[in-house]
Amino acid sequence: MKAVILAGGLGTRFAEETSLRPKPMIEIGGRPILWHIMKIYAAHGVTDFVICCGYKGYVIKEYFANYFLHMSDVTFDMKANEMIVHEKRAEPWRVTLVDTGDDSMTGGRLRRVADHVRDEEFFFFTYGDGVGNIDITASAAFHREHGRAATLTATYPPGRFGALHMEGQRILDFTEKPQGDGGMINGGFFVLSPKVLDYLEGDATVWEQEPLRRLAADSELMAYEHHGFWQPMDTLRDKQHLEGLWSSGKAPWRVW
Repeated sequence: MKAVILAGGLGTRFAEETSLRPKPMIEIGGRPILWHIMKIYAAHGVTDFVICCGYKGYVIKEYFANYFLHMSDVTFDMKANEMIVHEKRAEPWRVTLVDTGDDSMTGGRLRRVADHVRDEEFFFFTYGDGVGNIDITASAAFHREHGRAATLTATYPPGRFGALHMEGQRILDFTEKPQGDGGMINGGFFVLSPKVLDYLEGDATVWEQEPLRRLAADSELMAYEHHGFWQPMDTLRDKQHLEGLWSSGKAPWRVW
């Protein structure tokens, strides 16, 4: 099974960081968030990845081209012009990096990698900036069981502000970062059958708009409910939150 990951966005809310690298290469715990997402999938046996590159895609290519250097101890023998890699710690991954254009939208990027997934029974599809302790294996089983074209992981949005419980002007209680308003949202982490490719028209196609609406109208879209941890990295505050969880040794998405 393959996992397609969107990694071509500009990431305008991280201007300081994304002036040098694409958003999925912003680091959490010294590793790109893209790496964390791939580790989540790999923990469920998914090790064949198709990365949709765009803005500064060469940074992602260089990262994987030099993966041994990033993950291992190295000796450079300058006199002999040799590089010796010690204790190679490489992942058992196959990674295909595809330039899907700087300006393509999410559906357009998926359309550009169609040839890599067209012959699959189904494939995974997600964004390059969100993590969670998603049960990838269970979502795949759910998708296979219902037999429709697409499965969307539905989850609850993380709370961003503390809520005050008040009686008049007196505060009775304070809830730290409650979860949304009870409604579930698109958490990414899709499982898709190749027939969804027929719903993509061109580079300007936004996956979350017309394709998903048409799939829903055709009764081809199902929801796999995830009630565990999920967190997108949309803002600097989100990054700091994820970094804090990782540093504490209690990162919920670390399922490997």
